[in-house]
Amino acid sequence: MSSDKTHPEASQGPDAPSAADSPFRHENTSRDEAPQFVLPLVARIERAAPPARTDALETAARAVLVLLSDERSVGEGEWAQAVRDWQDARIRKVVRRARGAEWRRAETLPGITVTGKSAEVRVFPPVPLDGWPKELVKLQVSGTELDDPEPPPGADSAHPVLWMSPDVEMSAGKAMAQAGHGAQLAWWELSDADRTAWRDAGFPLSVRTPDAARWRELTASGLPVVRDAGFTEIAPGSCTVVADHPALRTARA
Repeated sequence: MSSDKTHPEASQGPDAPSAADSPFRHENTSRDEAPQFVLPLVARIERAAPPARTDALETAARAVLVLLSDERSVGEGEWAQAVRDWQDARIRKVVRRARGAEWRRAETLPGITVTGKSAEVRVFPPVPLDGWPKELVKLQVSGTELDDPEPPPGADSAHPVLWMSPDVEMSAGKAMAQAGHGAQLAWWELSDADRTAWRDAGFPLSVRTPDAARWRELTASGLPVVRDAGFTEIAPGSCTVVADHPALRTARA
């Protein structure tokens, strides 16, 4: 299947899980009993021209949204069963890096490549936790340390903002996965009309880190909060992202 470089026309994604059985809760739930799947994301990180960190995070978040809204992921689409199986368990995302021939091999697999200003991220339909395709299984998780050449501008409050915790240190790969979680929580909580509007606009969003005082306000605001399950890097239950979409902001006001 060829690489999709732009966002395709798509149907709406599946309904959100219930709040009592969120895939992002760190306590044991019925989701832990289900077969576990993972959403693979591969970031292109060439030695000579690595992407900026913030752009990589934003591109990964958009990649998750593009996959969720793709017509192949819903209804009777070819990826729909894999997406349902994944959402019935913990919503795991793993970001690996590729360059050169590794990236070219990754592009031959069914998936969608999303491009940012400097970043390229390819997202693939979910696979069993121990069933990665051979073209991806040897790709490294480490080595995704990225920097911003200059501080990103202030967030545009007219568009969704994924606020990253100022208290939790994460590698770029881990932060990309967390940004994807935040985008997914926002998507689940939106109405069909708001999903359509966001999708048709090309999923504009920004990823920013607030100061400590603003972070406390955000986590108490009622907006969707990602609490990491603690599989890698950080402690279970850590608040990592607040998903701040204008439509959700208005609903809570």
